Parts: sequence; C-alpha cells; structure tokens
Amino acid sequence: MAARGLLLASILVFSCFAQTCYGMISFSSLQRTLVITASHRQGILKAGEDKITVTWGLNQSFPAGTDSAYKTIKVKLCYAPISQVDRAWRKTEDNLSKDKTCQFKIVARPYSNANQTFEWSIERDVPTATYFVRAYALDAQEQEVAYGQNTDAKKTTNLFEIQSITGRHVSLDIASVCFSAFSVVSLFGFFYAEKRKGRKSQQ
Repeated sequence: MAARGLLLASILVFSCFAQTCYGMISFSSLQRTLVITASHRQGILKAGEDKITVTWGLNQSFPAGTDSAYKTIKVKLCYAPISQVDRAWRKTEDNLSKDKTCQFKIVARPYSNANQTFEWSIERDVPTATYFVRAYALDAQEQEVAYGQNTDAKKTTNLFEIQSITGRHVSLDIASVCFSAFSVVSLFGFFYAEKRKGRKSQQ
C-alpha cells in the first residue's frame, strides 16, 4: 500500500515537472526564420493618431518544410533596450513566459507561407518609448517555435519612437472652451436680468 502511494506521488511529481518544462520556452531556442518589416512616416509617431504597416513572411533561404509546424503568427510591439533601462516591468527574460519585452499585440493571423501585410493604428494606451516589431510563429499547441523582427539581434537598428497622448484631447479642449464661453454669457445674462428687475421694482 505504501509502495503504491509512493509510486502515485512519483508519477504526480513527474507529471507536474514535465508540464512545467513543456511550458518553459526560451527565446534563445527559437530560430529566426521570419522576415519582418515595419514602415511608417518619418519622425516621432503619435499614439492614437499614426499607423504602422507591418509585413512578414518566411525567409526563403531556409529549406522547404521549415514552417511545417507553423499554425499562427502573432505580431507584437516591443520595447527597445534604451526604453527598458531601470524599468523592471519591461525587462527582457529568456524564458518567454516571464519576458516583458513585447507587451502590445498588433495582430494575430493564421500562418501563410506567402507574405502578409497589416496596417496597425497605434493604440491610445501605448506609452512614450522606443520600439521595434517582432513576430512569433506558433504551433498547434500555441507554443512559440520561431520568430522574426525588424531589427538586428542587439535591437539597435530600425527602431522608432512613439509619443503617448497627453491627458487632454483636442475635442475636450474645444468642449471646455465652449462651456466656459457659455458660462460667461449666462453670467452676464443673469446680472442683466437682475438689473432690469431692480429697475422695475423702483418704478
């Protein structure tokens, strides 16, 4: 009975360990088989206004069948090293389950060996920072099996800056001005009406 219990416990521990190992995918173990480009206007991009056109596809220098396990492509916006300094919440980890480099989803699509393009409107909640674009190829179990990015391995080329939106928006400013003007007019109207009442009461 004790031996059976020990056997069951051992199986349980081994299953948990195997499951943990299966879930641990390191970025360094992935092949860079995808070619990614990101095009946009020159200068600092503005969140909530500008767009980025992303194109991705298989690097044709790899042998046929390299992409046989690819089922999905996930494209993400990622922090460049210069915007990760002293920011633990953006830290790069080799273990992808702990990696915080790429926090913004651009698009996810079924894999195709033909080049695909997507125009992404930069979302309003993207903070001010320097970025690059990375794509992951996922298998049927939604595990990362390959990647590509629009920058070099050290993440120093083809970077771009995004500026977050300020706390105020143009439409809010217009509404504020209109409300202020209305308040001033209403105030003058009130005083004028009170003054006329006072004159009538004196007559």
